[in-house]
Amino acid sequence: MNKNKLNKYIKKAEKGDVYSQLLLGFIYLNGTDEISANDKEAFKWFKAAAEQGEADAQNNLGNCYYNGRGTKQDYYEAFRWYKAAAEQGYEKAQFNLGNCYFLGHGVKQDYYEAFRWYKAAAEQGHADAQYNLGISYLNGEGVRQDYYEAFRWFKAAAEQGIADAQFNLGACYYYGEGVKQDYYEAFRWFKAAAEQGNAKAQNNLGNCYFWGHGVRQDYNEAFRWIKAAAEQGHAGAQGNLGICYSNGLGVRQDYNEAYYWYLIAYRNGYTAAEQHVKSIENKLTYQQKQEVQKRVNEWFKTHPKE
Repeated sequence: MNKNKLNKYIKKAEKGDVYSQLLLGFIYLNGTDEISANDKEAFKWFKAAAEQGEADAQNNLGNCYYNGRGTKQDYYEAFRWYKAAAEQGYEKAQFNLGNCYFLGHGVKQDYYEAFRWYKAAAEQGHADAQYNLGISYLNGEGVRQDYYEAFRWFKAAAEQGIADAQFNLGACYYYGEGVKQDYYEAFRWFKAAAEQGNAKAQNNLGNCYFWGHGVRQDYNEAFRWIKAAAEQGHAGAQGNLGICYSNGLGVRQDYNEAYYWYLIAYRNGYTAAEQHVKSIENKLTYQQKQEVQKRVNEWFKTHPKE
């Protein structure tokens, strides 16, 4: 969009044209090739359209308040505008309102209200709301625990490409929660999430390859996926990677690397790694241990704890 066209929309917006006000909000929020992003202008125009009852603008005004874009962060105002849009049936706002209730942002925490609004958005096909609804059913938050309903909503969100939902759907199949146990389906969904970079799924996919669950046993693939998860900070995967190095599974045996990953896992809170740390220390010289410990300290300078 060029500046001449922009000025035309500004003139219309100033006369109260709600479509132009909304459009200007998006233009200034995201910017274009010729027009720089401007959060304050985006806020101004979303507010103008929101006050005329435009649901999309109300939701985006809520986002501005929630994230402090173009205005001071204010969860109470965010909640107010999300609610206005949600009550008009706008699914994005229903999801956001559910989050406010779930987290207690701008309103007293209320899992029942969170569940109600997640459900409203999920039934309109909002993928993230479908995932959150699945979590509500899984944990019994705001609703009676129901693994079958959790599975149903995880599946709906997973089929829309939500990585966390794909991981949870894989877990449902793996453990037989809400559905008949099926390692092949578990593997399929863990793989889908893992390929999107989900660390938990990468670790579980590695475990499937390690044990031959839903796929032919392959230590090389197990190592590859466990390593991917470990490098993202997944403590369990870090412990598993230590096992691979310690035993030469999918990689050349290397006690130094095993010690390295066991120490990282332990310091990340994976207590099961403690016995491995003690065991592997007996196989290393004092100098080797000192060198590895220095590397571990370097790791934690650049990788926050899980």
